[in-house]
Amino acid sequence: MLQRYRATALATLGSAAVCAAIFTTSAVAQNKPDALLDRVKAAVQKTLGADAPIKSVARTPIPGLYEVSIGGEIMYTDEKGQYVILGGNIIDTKTRQNLTEARQSMLNKVDFAKLPLDRAIKYVKGNGSRKIAVFSDPNCPYCKRFEDSLKNSKLDNITVYTFLYPVLGPDSDAKSKAIWCASDPLKAWHDWMLDKKAPPTSSAKCDDNAVKQNVALGHEYSVTGTPTIILSDGRRLPGAVPVEQLEKALSTVK
Repeated sequence: MLQRYRATALATLGSAAVCAAIFTTSAVAQNKPDALLDRVKAAVQKTLGADAPIKSVARTPIPGLYEVSIGGEIMYTDEKGQYVILGGNIIDTKTRQNLTEARQSMLNKVDFAKLPLDRAIKYVKGNGSRKIAVFSDPNCPYCKRFEDSLKNSKLDNITVYTFLYPVLGPDSDAKSKAIWCASDPLKAWHDWMLDKKAPPTSSAKCDDNAVKQNVALGHEYSVTGTPTIILSDGRRLPGAVPVEQLEKALSTVK
């Protein structure tokens, strides 16, 4: 999503300097009500235009540099919004921590309790005590790889809520609706993702509006790729992460 904003910014800024750098910092400041931050937000919003709605602006540990959150991504700017840093990361050279990544993870947190789980396909492995939600497209090869890992690895005691999220074209939408409307959606999902067995088509009338609602939900949460994994504490794991990485992340959920 930020690619569109980047293009808008570059086209609008003209000759303004756009750069990226690694900074020595201690921490990224929290966003608080502040007249200066309001002015920074207004200046950057005027520069970028209405196509790039700004969610928040916050100070950084670097004097004169401000964090701007747009569409689930982070960019940086000066007080007047004259210069922007696109795609740059702030790194703490003492701890080696990527502060931009940590801040972005916090800004993009999802309230798991508010997810409409009735619109998801539920899969339980073991006692199901650990929970994740996944936004997945039926034609996404990385989603298929992730499903294979879930099914055939030693990862256990997990409940997976899969939100059908057809973003790869009309065929993805058709397959998602057919899977959702199957007599056994979970079986239809695994048949297709693991065994390439196409979901059954039915002449019976089915309410497939859940698929459309899931797409709107994904846009609301700035889900820009599949699979996107959401842990029960709201953190996101983008992409088909290895089982070992998922297990490690699950072990840190409080």
